[in-house]
Amino acid sequence: MADPKLHIEHCDECERWVHPPAGTCDDCGRPLVARPVSGRGTVFTYTVNFHPYNPEIPTPYVIAIIELAEQQGLRVAANIVDCEPDSVVCGMPVEVRHHEQGLVFGPAT
Repeated sequence: MADPKLHIEHCDECERWVHPPAGTCDDCGRPLVARPVSGRGTVFTYTVNFHPYNPEIPTPYVIAIIELAEQQGLRVAANIVDCEPDSVVCGMPVEVRHHEQGLVFGPAT
């Protein structure tokens, strides 16, 4: 499979990452450019879902807020895969993966 890449908007003037996408920097008003990030981060918080909202995703599954390594406070929502839901903890190192669900995170290797 192709190397998964996660792109986040970046302000080249302020050197700040911005998510969710905004198009322009709130600090300086300059345009933001989507740039690849390392794909590494830590679990900030999470929940385990037992309700089958999507029949293609087996339950239980983990929905997490991941704080990316590039900047304190830079967070994205994603599913956690390739581990048991009860093994996920806040502060757990994770990395982006390509999965049948799209880009998700799994335990860092």
